[in-house]
Amino acid sequence: MRLPWKGGRVSLIAAAAKDRKFRFCICCAATLGTVVFSLINPQIIRYTIDSVIGTVPLAAPGFVAAWIEALGGLTVLREKIWICALCIAGAALIAELCNMVRNYTGSEMGETIAWRLLNTLYGHIQQLPWNWHVKSQTGDIIQRCTTDVDNVRNFIQQNLSELLRTVCIFIIAVLMMFSMDVFMSLIGLSLIPVIIVFSIFYFRRVSRNFSRAEVTEGQMHAAAQENYTGVRVVRAFGRESWEMQKFSEKTKAHATIWIEIGKMLGLFWGAGDILSGLQLMVIVAAGIFRCIQGDLSPGTFLAFYTYCNMMIWPIRQLGRILSDLSKTLVAADRIREILAEEPEIEPPDALYPAIKGAICFDKVSFAYGDKQVLRDVSFTLNPGETLAILGATGSGKSSLVHLLSRLYDVPDGNGTITIDGIDIRRIARAHLRKNIGLCLQEPFLFSKTIRENILQGQSVLCPCEKKLQSAAEAAAVHETIEGFADGYNTIIGERGVTLSGGQKQRVAIARMLACNTPVMIFDDSLSAVDTETDARIRAALRHRIEDTSNPVCVIIISHRVSSLIQADKILVLKNSTVEDMGSHQELIERKGTYQRIFAMQTADIVNNTATEERRHG
Repeated sequence: MRLPWKGGRVSLIAAAAKDRKFRFCICCAATLGTVVFSLINPQIIRYTIDSVIGTVPLAAPGFVAAWIEALGGLTVLREKIWICALCIAGAALIAELCNMVRNYTGSEMGETIAWRLLNTLYGHIQQLPWNWHVKSQTGDIIQRCTTDVDNVRNFIQQNLSELLRTVCIFIIAVLMMFSMDVFMSLIGLSLIPVIIVFSIFYFRRVSRNFSRAEVTEGQMHAAAQENYTGVRVVRAFGRESWEMQKFSEKTKAHATIWIEIGKMLGLFWGAGDILSGLQLMVIVAAGIFRCIQGDLSPGTFLAFYTYCNMMIWPIRQLGRILSDLSKTLVAADRIREILAEEPEIEPPDALYPAIKGAICFDKVSFAYGDKQVLRDVSFTLNPGETLAILGATGSGKSSLVHLLSRLYDVPDGNGTITIDGIDIRRIARAHLRKNIGLCLQEPFLFSKTIRENILQGQSVLCPCEKKLQSAAEAAAVHETIEGFADGYNTIIGERGVTLSGGQKQRVAIARMLACNTPVMIFDDSLSAVDTETDARIRAALRHRIEDTSNPVCVIIISHRVSSLIQADKILVLKNSTVEDMGSHQELIERKGTYQRIFAMQTADIVNNTATEERRHG
């Protein structure tokens, strides 16, 4: 469901509740019924005291007088006073039934709106470009999808109908009071404007603090999430105290704002108690004085006092409702900020070709802002070939992968990338990525079984054991998995924390191999495995590449020259551009970065071998 974001907060919430208009009307009708039947009771009590028990002439509306006459007049009511009590109980019962309907419909609307907002947010985040995810903090995103959505839900469930009830009580009660006595109405309402103005002032002040509280809470969640994710690094470097201090600063800033909000709440409720007590004191004093003077009947005075008392709490609640409204508006703005981000939308003419894997980079340049990471990079790669990429950190190796997967798009005028002769910007992103297998240096594994992790890339989990084991054997991890007590059904911890670095990389490689894509990319994904395992994995890959029935195009990024030797082409990147390209034999015969690195790593291997021989010699 695509919700609007340009139309404002109300439009966003209204769109989420678009098929709940009937429920909303029922909620409004039930709220009105609750108010009307609650306000009828003081009038019944007034007529009972003044005209049934007392001798004041009945001044009820025409339909009420006609109903009393149909019963036999005031004489019958004096003899059967229980009828008045029954009317009071009946009105109270109907008011409570209406209140029950109001609460039910409000709760159902709130849950529906929250469910749709959450699903819309989650779905929208899935479609946002990689660049947005890189700049956003995970903790802040989670807070917007949980706390902010909850704020909207709570306001719809608890405060929306309460706000309508407050307005209805005020309007109807004021009309009834003025119909009884104008002078007493003016006295009873004299302090109401002061309470309303004070509530509005409070609303404006507290809304700014709620906005700051949301920001600090997001920062606090982000700090906690980052610490939990990097707990190994924290423990390895003994940074627990520093992390505690950092988190303490975030929580202190959050607590400081809420302390300020608490002070404002205390001031508002304290001042509200004083004003409310003063209002009741004035109405009681004026009512008693007028009753003594004979200008006001006891029943009318009691009705006035009841109406004023009934209005005080809802009007005082107005400040709480407005403060909750401020939180809801802030939450809605934060939700709209995410929905305002442009998702990756495929054009109507996007292509879905059968990809074989012939890749061509033609004078590709790319920059992150002002930082140039690639400059005039050109190479070609055919199905069944392997391209190895070598370069220093920051030379643009991973950027090549990001561009090929369309995590970033090549800007116009900065070269082209084609697959099978088609510009990848014309190919639908989802279709392109389904045909490009990617294995990263730091693989992400889900807190599921090994089986589910390996088959994660499948559209439907395939029960084929042969396919599963084939991928695991090619990744040299099958024997390791079989050594676990539950084998492939072993549940690994969050982010694969129960596996070693090499085991996680090999499971991630198996996951990619199980997809059997025509293009496979290994972004330094063999860095945590030993040399022997590295050779076994490369041999299995070579067998797959040479399979003429299903040729695979492979790109390997590595700092280990031994992983690159058997590649058909080796691309050497330096200072964001291609320094050299050729086979292993061609590159070691030319002076350059590759020859120097090969000589250094070869010397290290010879020295390590000699050291081992002397140690065991």
